[in-house]
Amino acid sequence: MLTKTRIVRIGNSKGIRIPKTLLDEAELPEEVELHAERGRLIVQAAHHARSGWAEAAKKMHTGGDDALLDEPTPTKFDREGWEWR
Repeated sequence: MLTKTRIVRIGNSKGIRIPKTLLDEAELPEEVELHAERGRLIVQAAHHARSGWAEAAKKMHTGGDDALLDEPTPTKFDREGWEWR
């Protein structure tokens, strides 16, 4: 869908009004990221650090791929500081 709009003053800033039909079509969440390139602004869904990690960890556990790569190295605390009950 191609739509034209104007850049308007909003307080001390400027902005654009985005028609609801475009927002619905883009299926953007409430939080977005803006990226500027010469002659264009790119609006995309915000990327959250570690998003999808929980699902990936569950998948690794199901597949048995969540074991330690190295043997644990015992420390003085492990040997002397406490004991399992």
